[in-house]
Amino acid sequence: MTSTKTGVASGARGAIGITAGLIGWLFLVEITSGILQGYYVPLIPDLVKHLGIHDADFNWFEAAQLLLSALVVPVMAKLGDMYGHKRILLVSTVFTAAASWWLTIAGDFTTFLIAWALQGFYVVWLPLEVALIFERGRRTKMGASRTRRAAGLLVVALEAGAIIGALSSGRLFGALGHNVTLTMMLPAIAVTLVFFAILFGVPESEPLPGRRLDLVGFVILTLALLLITSGLTFLRLNGPGAWFVWALIVAGLLMLIPFGRYELKQDDPAIDLRVLRQPSMWPVQLTAGLIGISLLGAQAPLSTYAGTSRSTGYGLGLDASSISTLIGAYLISMIVGALLFPLVSRRASPRVALIIASFLVAAGYLLFIPFHLETWQVFVNMAIAGIGSGALVGALPAAAAAAAPRGQTGIAAALTNTTKTVGGSFASAVFGVVLASGALAVTTTAASLVGYMTVWIICGVGALVAAVLLFFVPKLAFADVDAAPDLT
Repeated sequence: MTSTKTGVASGARGAIGITAGLIGWLFLVEITSGILQGYYVPLIPDLVKHLGIHDADFNWFEAAQLLLSALVVPVMAKLGDMYGHKRILLVSTVFTAAASWWLTIAGDFTTFLIAWALQGFYVVWLPLEVALIFERGRRTKMGASRTRRAAGLLVVALEAGAIIGALSSGRLFGALGHNVTLTMMLPAIAVTLVFFAILFGVPESEPLPGRRLDLVGFVILTLALLLITSGLTFLRLNGPGAWFVWALIVAGLLMLIPFGRYELKQDDPAIDLRVLRQPSMWPVQLTAGLIGISLLGAQAPLSTYAGTSRSTGYGLGLDASSISTLIGAYLISMIVGALLFPLVSRRASPRVALIIASFLVAAGYLLFIPFHLETWQVFVNMAIAGIGSGALVGALPAAAAAAAPRGQTGIAAALTNTTKTVGGSFASAVFGVVLASGALAVTTTAASLVGYMTVWIICGVGALVAAVLLFFVPKLAFADVDAAPDLT
């Protein structure tokens, strides 16, 4: 008996050692992902001049990248479940590196738009990493808890990379004599190096044999997402008065009906709706969409509010440097949330930790309603919301992976990203309309206070609904003792 226990413990330690090494390499991947997300933001005014376009045209780049990520992430994650998560991680890195190098020489709107969109392949990195970690941890029956800890560390790397990117790009641009091509090479070099880190440092997962790609299902899903996200993009650009905006959104929603009917007839569907309707899965996926409202949609309004002159009777009147400091503090609070989540999960339960994180996001944004006139008030509100958001960024894909059967961890984790993207697209469109509709009430550029309050209320209520939905999750969900069953 003693020798058996020793052997089991030794095997567990060996697996843990492998995972620790794995996390170290993936930490580098997420730092690079963060650099990609933070590096270009301070350069936007100079990129606009370089391309000879208008400020508003840059919205097309962001919309195209969000659209592509929503379309490719489910397919890439499914391929990871079928052929190995490392293999697809390498493929996505090749696309991202090629697009990053293309951006260095893209000199007009069209080529820059295509390259910027293709760079969005990096969005699938985190779901694939979570699936890879969970699949390796499954062998020791500690996949759920180890994945939560690892996901927290990966989010730390992500946010640290975003800070590094945001702080370095402007300084590097000045040091290189305002040379756009040379400045854009840094993220391209980083992604290229990450390819070799994955190739030589990351072990492959063990996919289930005999799987197939449901091409028909993915085509229907892609068309539905394409119509919905395109409609939301045009809603932001053309306003609610354009009839074709609503036609696109309704058409996309209606396509989900034949998609669902088709998927329920398949033995190996693109999206297993039977798994999605489980009480440990659907609240997680809906929470991702609701949190995406604030996580992806509220950052631009918060920045513009911070820069709004106090002469309007609200706003903080901060310059670009001070706004960057405020955003940096928000990113640091997200790091704190990512580190705290596994600790709270261990003391309480993963379900309780998810609920607390969602309530923190809700509290942070709803506190803006009475407290928004002083810089310290905005800082406190953003810090509270940031702690909750940072916890959820890594925790949601980890929870989805833990709730999924073997062979579906990648697609389950990736769906949290897709729903988050759709939620962010919805928020971006609605917030753009809300803020623009009240602009003339104050000046030709500043949005009204009512518009900003509407944004904060939508973000807060969305997170509050997410917290309530998570109460429907079984109490012991996502725990190590509830190892997900094999797919049969």
